[in-house]
Amino acid sequence: MAEQSTIAAVDLGSNSFHCQIARVAGDQCYPLDSLREPVRLGAGLGKDKKLDEESQERALACLARFGERLRGLDRHAVRAIGTNTLRVAKNAKPFLRRAQSALGFPIEVVAGREEARLIYLGVSHSLPASRDKRLVVDIGGGSTECIIGAGYKPQKLESLFMGCVSYSMRYFRDGRVSRSAFKEAELAARAELQPIVGRYIRGNWQQAVGSSGTIRALAEILELSGYTAGPITLAGLDRLRSQLIRTGDMAEIDLPGLRADRRPVLPGGMAILHAVLDELNIDELTPATGAMRQGVLYDMLGRFHHHDMRDVTVAQFMQRYHVDAQQAKRVGGFATALYEKLAGDTVDESAPQLLAWAAKLHEIGIPVAYSGYHKHSAYIISNADMPGFSREEQERLAALVLNHRRSLKKSLEALPEEENRALVLALRLAVLLCRARRDARFPPLDIRLQGERVRLAFDPAWLEANPLTATALREEVDEWARVGLELKVPGLDEIALAQEPVLAD
Repeated sequence: MAEQSTIAAVDLGSNSFHCQIARVAGDQCYPLDSLREPVRLGAGLGKDKKLDEESQERALACLARFGERLRGLDRHAVRAIGTNTLRVAKNAKPFLRRAQSALGFPIEVVAGREEARLIYLGVSHSLPASRDKRLVVDIGGGSTECIIGAGYKPQKLESLFMGCVSYSMRYFRDGRVSRSAFKEAELAARAELQPIVGRYIRGNWQQAVGSSGTIRALAEILELSGYTAGPITLAGLDRLRSQLIRTGDMAEIDLPGLRADRRPVLPGGMAILHAVLDELNIDELTPATGAMRQGVLYDMLGRFHHHDMRDVTVAQFMQRYHVDAQQAKRVGGFATALYEKLAGDTVDESAPQLLAWAAKLHEIGIPVAYSGYHKHSAYIISNADMPGFSREEQERLAALVLNHRRSLKKSLEALPEEENRALVLALRLAVLLCRARRDARFPPLDIRLQGERVRLAFDPAWLEANPLTATALREEVDEWARVGLELKVPGLDEIALAQEPVLAD
């Protein structure tokens, strides 16, 4: 990926949308412009887990404005990230199509732990260098992330299903505040925290840091109200909670530093923060300026400098599942060469990378069971936390791996139509031809894709000398015919095919 001089990150949060534009100089990002709009997308999520039209229209209008500011930037210079609301919304896919059109750039939806990783990356770059272990807490609109790390490396990542928008709507309806509402909200938050308390309680870290607008807003309100002097404390939150309860209605509360758009979601965020400090035994929480959008910028910078977290993740998976690295390299090289011939001048620059990952991961399901290992491999890729990958990237990778052998599945639709056949055919043929798992010399071959027809030409003498491969190619011809693609291998019909034993599926 070519380095860009100006890059941008767009954060589609459940409460606010942010756009951060930065100048790249060496290994640093310097802010040029920042946009924020209180879209409150999470407020439009109904009981049916669908986004209502009103919240979608707010989001689309905001993204159109962001798109105007980003106009002229290279496609690879902008990365837009969707978080919790877009993870859970049942109508996220049709909304994302409209959203990408409004913004003018692709939008990725990331898993909770990937969101946590990006948050930590952004926060750690905003803090002075330290060898201390840090706890980072980020309260978003629909989720709360807790991370422990040292330097720029996160060590523990969790994303909890509680946020300032969802909790304010659930426990403080219409802005009504009461002691019982706070008690109910805090108990719910403490229940969410219980599974992670043992790993995140004080003693596992030396410094606690808070990210997100909720935490920064509460820190400012507490200091301006005279309840604290700097870091957030439980005592300060207790005093602020008593003031809110006495007033009883967020519409009537008068707090210094409280913006109008933050008012409706403050009590939910405050209840969550109180529970976090109490359960994790945090004496002081220091607000930080860094956030996920800064993490996205630095993650992009890493990709430009060939320090891609996705490559690290794939290498870790290969080690964890005892992948035959030589076979993966063999298949990957062959698949890439075949794809480039199939795609011709229309090569998608991300496709060789996707094929390389698929080749490295296509056998990770073997330790589960050899029978149907391609299904096990695809399941792992679909459901595992894969740092650096978006949900869409995991879906594409899983679809490619699932279809690398045996019958072609409906999941082929997870790959864009213009590239799916070329990618899958290249990987399937590479696996087929490298089945002997040794560095054999292959004769020259020619492969061309024209519409619904592929011509694969071998030296007929080589095919005749390798009847097992010829048999596998005949099965491949039949399988592609089933999905409407004619795979023509000249001379194949004239070869006496081997009686290959049926392998377990």
